[in-house]
Amino acid sequence: MKEQLYTIPVNDAFDADCECPICYMYQELQNSAIDFVMGTSYMEDDVRMETDKIGFCDTHLPLLYKNQNRLGLGLMMLTHMDKTMKEMEKKMNQKVQAPSLFKKGKTASSAVKEYSDRLEESCYVCERMKNMFDRYVHTTLYLYDKDESFRNKFASCKGFCTKHYALLYEMAPTEISSKLLGGFIETLNKVYMENFRRVRDDLEWFTDKFDYRYADAPWKNSKDALIRAIQKTNSVFVEEKKK
Repeated sequence: MKEQLYTIPVNDAFDADCECPICYMYQELQNSAIDFVMGTSYMEDDVRMETDKIGFCDTHLPLLYKNQNRLGLGLMMLTHMDKTMKEMEKKMNQKVQAPSLFKKGKTASSAVKEYSDRLEESCYVCERMKNMFDRYVHTTLYLYDKDESFRNKFASCKGFCTKHYALLYEMAPTEISSKLLGGFIETLNKVYMENFRRVRDDLEWFTDKFDYRYADAPWKNSKDALIRAIQKTNSVFVEEKKK
């Protein structure tokens, strides 16, 4: 199949030597979004209007800080704080609404808490990534349905993290033709479970190596097993500290 805009990053992810190609795509999108925000874009009015309004989540704010553009992040945080104060000043004098007597378990609501909740759930980086990530996942299933060479690539990958295995499993019935659906589910289950078990067994040997009885035994493939296990279980990339 001829490569197009969305197929290239999907194929690149499945060509990479990684524990979850979907995580790989997410990570690439995240890196791109961080670079975009911390480049000259933070000076653009439309970007600043959005970052002022919605801010950043707990995951992406430390990554923005790590980018080292402290001035750019400082300017964005300054105007975001100005926006937050202005909105809070509007809401702090509004009355707290008592819960209805007829609704058990309901708590009082307030404009202050509602606004705080919206800020906690919103993130400019997440929003920038979302549509493209969704498109990549749809393209993964589309390629499996239409491209035999991709089906072979899919079957030989190192599996998926639990979160993205479940995502593919859930989406498959609406994205894969009925002719191929059974084979897809069988292949998906196989690559997930076989590779999850592989990493689990590597992790077991990693822990065994801390036992004096195995001190002189080879590490085999277990030196980075803990990092790979974290990705398999929680979809998280962990960077090793440089010595």
